[in-house]
Amino acid sequence: MSEANLPRPTDSELAILRVLWSRGASTVREVHEALQDGSGYTTILKLMQIMTEKGLVVRDESQRAHVYTTRLPQEKTQRQLVTDLVDRAFGGSPAQLAMQALSTKKTSPEELAELRRLLDSLEKEVEP
Repeated sequence: MSEANLPRPTDSELAILRVLWSRGASTVREVHEALQDGSGYTTILKLMQIMTEKGLVVRDESQRAHVYTTRLPQEKTQRQLVTDLVDRAFGGSPAQLAMQALSTKKTSPEELAELRRLLDSLEKEVEP
């Protein structure tokens, strides 16, 4: 399955992916302990088995305790999710998404400065 065809992760799967992105390769037990969301061990195990079938994670079976890693880096998965959201909810307009996002929650001065730098660099790419 190509990266472009990977299914969109569910909220529960995203929580597991966040653990794997922050911790790196981990066993089901390590993910379960890191989540601390009240889910049972067997629930996390089943989710990670499903995620393996979907191609979201890769399972290393060379040791007794299977070790899981993410198939894609965090940035690539986030980019796919944002692209899907922009297409489905904002008619393909990243500007509409950004304006909605910025009007919904308070943005720190540091984040605004980072956004300005990004906008400046994008404007330079467009200039003739």
